[in-house]
Amino acid sequence: MAKTGFVRNLQYAKFSAYGFLKNLRFYEPFLMLIFLDKGLSYFEIGTLYATREILINITEIPSGVIADSLGRRMTMIFSFLAYILSFLLFYFANQFAVLMFAMVAYAFGDAFRTGTHKAMIFDYLNEMGWSNQKTHYYGKTRAWSQRGSAVSALIAAFLVFYNGSYAPIFLFTIIPYILNMLLIISYPVSLDGPRHSSDKRIRDEFGFVLKSLAKTMKSWSMVRTISSQALLTGYYKAFKDYLQPILQTFALSLPILLAYEDQKRTALIVGIVYSILYATTAIAASSSGKFSDHFDELATPLNLTLFVGISLGLISGLMLHLTYAALAVVLYLGIYLLENLRKPMGIHYVSDQMDPASLASALSVESQVESLFAAIIALLLGWMSTLFGVGLGILFVSAFCLVVGVFLRLPKH
Repeated sequence: MAKTGFVRNLQYAKFSAYGFLKNLRFYEPFLMLIFLDKGLSYFEIGTLYATREILINITEIPSGVIADSLGRRMTMIFSFLAYILSFLLFYFANQFAVLMFAMVAYAFGDAFRTGTHKAMIFDYLNEMGWSNQKTHYYGKTRAWSQRGSAVSALIAAFLVFYNGSYAPIFLFTIIPYILNMLLIISYPVSLDGPRHSSDKRIRDEFGFVLKSLAKTMKSWSMVRTISSQALLTGYYKAFKDYLQPILQTFALSLPILLAYEDQKRTALIVGIVYSILYATTAIAASSSGKFSDHFDELATPLNLTLFVGISLGLISGLMLHLTYAALAVVLYLGIYLLENLRKPMGIHYVSDQMDPASLASALSVESQVESLFAAIIALLLGWMSTLFGVGLGILFVSAFCLVVGVFLRLPKH
């Protein structure tokens, strides 16, 4: 057995491969630049992001219930099919209405994936007697997701540079998502959750899961716990793509690669920075367990990373407004690092207080609150960036999130 308390066996490799393939999203380092290239304003982009998060918010609880009741593997396959549909629509879309429909498909993919796969991991840890290793195990497998993002950024930069266009990267993303569907099918049947053969038994299971979920969520301490965990992730989801226009400003200010057109220059800088960034966030996610071991209780590092992460965003916005683009980029990278350092600790902290009978549903609630925060922050950020520019937009919204964070900080026991 490894020092961490679990064995890196075949299923560990499958969980890791899932994260790696899932994050081969070649469009991701360029998504906001793609929207800007299509002529959208920051407020329209914020509206797209908010719509995605609201739909995720609406679908999250039923998706967890369906996964718990009807089978997690089939739920995951539906998720990847929805993703693939969205990639096709993004490739062909030139109108805001079509882009909105693509976001709807993407939201369904996200909603049916997030809490479901976490529940499969935690069920497996319970089966193996490794439930006390949640932070270490989830952090290690999440690190492979970040490695996938690092590789994805380099491939995406090459594709954009070679094609001279952003659009084809959506088509290339379909390939790893098909591979991931095949991988999910190979998971053990024991991770599929309860399976039923009659409508009545399905209805009974729905009722049981919903009652367990209601019991889990009725206390203020649980609401605060989930909200505190979700705030930085929601902030990260809404803010992370704004690194792209910051990098574009930085790339076009450099006196290099002047023989190439602006889009190709931007692609190279974005690809290199994102690749280095995700390689670093992989280390952060993998180190989450060791970092948490330095504290007597998880509430302390969770509060610390929350406030430092949002503060870095605030200062980065100020630096961008003052035209210090390079410094703004460096500070902005800290948000990515802290989110990935914090996420495994937060999932461990939240899941320890959940009712095991409704684990997928309860983790979906946690993802739902993340989506709610992300939707509100995305709309505010798009609106503020349209009115005052990206730098001040980031600064103002970060200040608002800091105030919210004060009310949601976790108590020490």
